[in-house]
Amino acid sequence: MSKQERAARTRSALIRSAAELFEQCGYTKASLYEISAGAGVSRGALHFHFVNKADLADAVEGAAARSLHRAARGAEQGQTNALQALTNLSHTFAQLLSRDVVVRAGFRINGDAGLHTGRDLRRQWQSCVRDLVSRAGEEEALARDVAQEPLVMTVVGATTGFEVLGRANGHWLSHYSLTGFWQLLLPVVAAPRVLATLDPAGSGPPADTLPGQFKHTGDIPPRTRRCSPGPRPAAIGCRSCAETDAPATTGPRQTGRPRPSETGGTPP
Repeated sequence: MSKQERAARTRSALIRSAAELFEQCGYTKASLYEISAGAGVSRGALHFHFVNKADLADAVEGAAARSLHRAARGAEQGQTNALQALTNLSHTFAQLLSRDVVVRAGFRINGDAGLHTGRDLRRQWQSCVRDLVSRAGEEEALARDVAQEPLVMTVVGATTGFEVLGRANGHWLSHYSLTGFWQLLLPVVAAPRVLATLDPAGSGPPADTLPGQFKHTGDIPPRTRRCSPGPRPAAIGCRSCAETDAPATTGPRQTGRPRPSETGGTPP
């Protein structure tokens, strides 16, 4: 294995370990010690890739954004009409949230008032939905009395609601729940000539066939990690990310000097 491959594997392991702790404990209580231990690397290796915990949170959000963008690009490819593509994308979104700890954690910490990464995953999801609804309008696939923006609000509101409720009860993100939602909505919003061609259960590939997905590989069982007791000070807001879908880097991050609370020592 080359040096670059080892660095990329270490970075991915750190992102996954951080995501597991962010999901289970929240951003504030997750410690860098536990994150590095969960990834099986030293604190020095962690700080080679990430300046501090806020930098790690930014990487988790970035990985979640890339998974969402890949799913959206996949939905828009092929010959399916826009309403079916939207239905398929919502199923893929729910599957990603159900199966991919990095996507779940990314959406969870993205709503944390103490973090300011310059990235809004729910707004990005809204943009994906709006693009497909607009395309459905161009295809004349919407019923005559259906306005596009209320439809966008309905789909975004329902699916992000499923995301929040699914944290406590995975049934909200199940194939059954999404299918039931579309069984109710499609007859109302689809043009009659299009409705017969639509499958509310989705016709796309399952989320676990998407490239680049972070998964558990058996070495770190999900939902079994312990969180540090008591509150920890939150990290300073990390840098804004101009390119939300930029590829991950494997070198050291030059985004500022870590605070003592993040590194466990006093900076020189």
